[in-house]
Amino acid sequence: MGFNNDGIEAVVARLKNRPAGLVVGGNIGKNKVTPNEQAAQDYTIAFDAIYDHVDYIVVNISSPNTPGLRDLQEDEFICDLFIKLQALRAERRIWKPIFLKIAPDLETSALDDIIALTSEIKIDGLVSSNTTLDRSLLNPKNTSIAKEIGAGGLSGLPLLNKSNQVLEYLYKGIGDRLPIIASGGIFKPADAKAKLDAGASLVQVWTGFIYEGPAIVKNILEALKK
Repeated sequence: MGFNNDGIEAVVARLKNRPAGLVVGGNIGKNKVTPNEQAAQDYTIAFDAIYDHVDYIVVNISSPNTPGLRDLQEDEFICDLFIKLQALRAERRIWKPIFLKIAPDLETSALDDIIALTSEIKIDGLVSSNTTLDRSLLNPKNTSIAKEIGAGGLSGLPLLNKSNQVLEYLYKGIGDRLPIIASGGIFKPADAKAKLDAGASLVQVWTGFIYEGPAIVKNILEALKK
């Protein structure tokens, strides 16, 4: 599957015409056909192209829909990549935060490494989490359907508890030292509140839009105000 899109030039053209005052984050990853040894080049090209047209940038090394991408979730690659991106940022007039987006399938030892890295290389924030490969989260009657569909990231309600557990673990290790944007299974106001209670600074809604419609944002905000 990969990150299907019209290419960086088309993306930049649209970003130049975005409504004033709209906060936009740029999510960057490597191309499906790019070998991992050359992945850093894809990230730097995308970073350089969109930097002036977004408010923050998310380094996505955790999508299961691009073959081999999750293999990049190792300390050495993350360190080297963030050093490159931070050097590019230093050349710009305006400072913008760079976030790291992680998978919900990481072992606690890998999460500990991520927590340590946030201090070591000054990561500005985390996005937790991407979709999961764990099919055990599905209702057993749906596992045969999942097998027919094939590989890919599982999103939506089955992801809620697992993503919350990862979020809680990260927050215990990081605290309020840096922001965590939480996603995964948010459909109702209670789901968003659970993320905030677990330590999230912000929440992102993805699959919930499909099932709840655009009013999901209004419903969540009104409930949180109460």
